[in-house]
Amino acid sequence: MNIKSNIYLLLSCGFLTILLMGCENFLSHQDPSNLNTDNYFTQPSHAEGIVNAAYESLYPVQSEASWLMTELRTGALNSTFTPNGGFPDFKIISDLQMSADHPAVNNYWVSHYRGIGNANLAIAEIPNIEMDETTQNRLLGEARFLRAYYYFNLVRIFGEVPLITESVDLGSPDLEPSRSSVESVYQLIVDDLIAAESSGLSFNDSSGRVTLGAVKSLLADVYLTMAGYPLEMGTEYYTLARDKAKEVIDSQEYSLFDLYLPFRESSNDNTVEHIFSVQYLQGEQNNDVLQIGLPPFKFGVSAYSSEQGFGFARDEFVASYEAGDKRAEEKVFFFTNYTSESDRNETVQFPNHFIYKFWDEQAHLNTAQSGLNWQVIRYADVLLDFAEASNEVSGPTSDAYEAVNKIRRRAEISDLSGLTKSEFREAIWKERWHELIYENEIWFDMVRTRKAYDIEADTFNDYVGHSFVDGSTLQERDLLFPLPTDELRNNGNLTQNPGY
Repeated sequence: MNIKSNIYLLLSCGFLTILLMGCENFLSHQDPSNLNTDNYFTQPSHAEGIVNAAYESLYPVQSEASWLMTELRTGALNSTFTPNGGFPDFKIISDLQMSADHPAVNNYWVSHYRGIGNANLAIAEIPNIEMDETTQNRLLGEARFLRAYYYFNLVRIFGEVPLITESVDLGSPDLEPSRSSVESVYQLIVDDLIAAESSGLSFNDSSGRVTLGAVKSLLADVYLTMAGYPLEMGTEYYTLARDKAKEVIDSQEYSLFDLYLPFRESSNDNTVEHIFSVQYLQGEQNNDVLQIGLPPFKFGVSAYSSEQGFGFARDEFVASYEAGDKRAEEKVFFFTNYTSESDRNETVQFPNHFIYKFWDEQAHLNTAQSGLNWQVIRYADVLLDFAEASNEVSGPTSDAYEAVNKIRRRAEISDLSGLTKSEFREAIWKERWHELIYENEIWFDMVRTRKAYDIEADTFNDYVGHSFVDGSTLQERDLLFPLPTDELRNNGNLTQNPGY
């Protein structure tokens, strides 16, 4: 699949077939068999339908393959259970031997551009529909947020990517687009999010749709990234990141859960700490990503039949948590035992730390179906964004300390205090590793800071030249992933990233 073949597919099969896939509570299920671009965009329900289609790409974007693609490049996840077992496709990633033919790369590219295509269509067509202006602006704000989010992922993963902002047909010059500069992609991202800020979105609600809080949180993350590598825009953008994150904090619309258990209970989806999530509904749109944390089937602890053991936490990483840190305790972020699926009175011990952070107990005990949302942005990330950006601008302030220490208090470890600017910087980075690991955040941190956490020495090394516990060493080329072979084969205007 590539941009060109996607266009052929959409034109021949009908672009609205994507609406057949649902999203919890708000994705409509319509019969698209008699609809096309000439007669579709005429009613308010059509406006909502195409925005819902843009949301749908969040599912493949947050798939198992996409999750493993970035997490396996942190050095904190092991992709195999034994030296001779595991999954070759995933071990290739952790061994830093990934090629342009890897299916995860193709999935990442296709799913993101499909979401962008639907967002482009929404942004182009919704202004022409006669409808309530408030609803119209809200839907346009959601579409702009989604387009910005998809491009933010793409530019961080691949660097220069085609910048497509209009609907593409067989006569469009964007059918075989060239790569655009990183600067121009980030400019679109910022422009979209600023436009979304003024679109009348509510600051917070439990519907699962994009909120103003989500827009501001993502914009803070974008500014923080722009301040670092590869753009290195420095103090001005650290200031923007600090101020935007503070707007979210000062709104008092969000807070940390007091404990870690509510973090993974579906009854708490879209509330308290969860700012923006991929929406799931048990039995209708199940969250299959949660199966990643399952131990291999030979242990037999889950109602799921696919106990494949995709990956487990490296023991050295678990040991890097401070003494007494709740997050490293059994059945908080990690687990080493569970009851047997055949006899819940029997406890099965594992030789490694598997990931409990997203464990849905009812799904694993009974239903083998999970409706637990997958978080994209949560309040802990905003607090850490604020602390890091604030430190870069003004050094360790009381507000910056308080942002980090809120997270540390939940983990029941001592407050940070009395640090120099450089010491506080590394303390925040380390807190990000220990709080946000396995949430598709850490590899992006590594690239924007050009630093990697040495989990054995408890220090930060330069990204290029850093060696993982297994001996794999990061190179310059590992700052980006390769463009998919299929895209290069079908579009002669594209070039490959160096080293692939």
